[in-house]
Amino acid sequence: MKLVTAIIKPFKLDDVREAISEIGVDGLTVSEVKGFGRQKGHTELYRGAEYQVDFLPKVKLEIAVNTDSVDALIEAIIAAAKTGKIGDGKIFVTELSQVVRIRTGEMDVEAI
Repeated sequence: MKLVTAIIKPFKLDDVREAISEIGVDGLTVSEVKGFGRQKGHTELYRGAEYQVDFLPKVKLEIAVNTDSVDALIEAIIAAAKTGKIGDGKIFVTELSQVVRIRTGEMDVEAI
């Protein structure tokens, strides 16, 4: 089992959700986050004053999947989230040692 964590641009969330649903992934967790990478933020103008925005709004997706589904999931996220511009985001894949569904007590793959 793997945990796929993707950091994407907020306006791409619906596209990514549709793309992962099409490949049979049912559940995900979404968090609104802020951060920066190579972009290093940007400058904005507000009421005539210029100010630096250091942290850009992003969306963090966390998706637990069976190991067999990881490659298809990554491809779906990339296809849906890619704009070709800086700041498209990142995908991280980590190992899950155990998953438990609280309601039923199901373990591991059955709990996903």
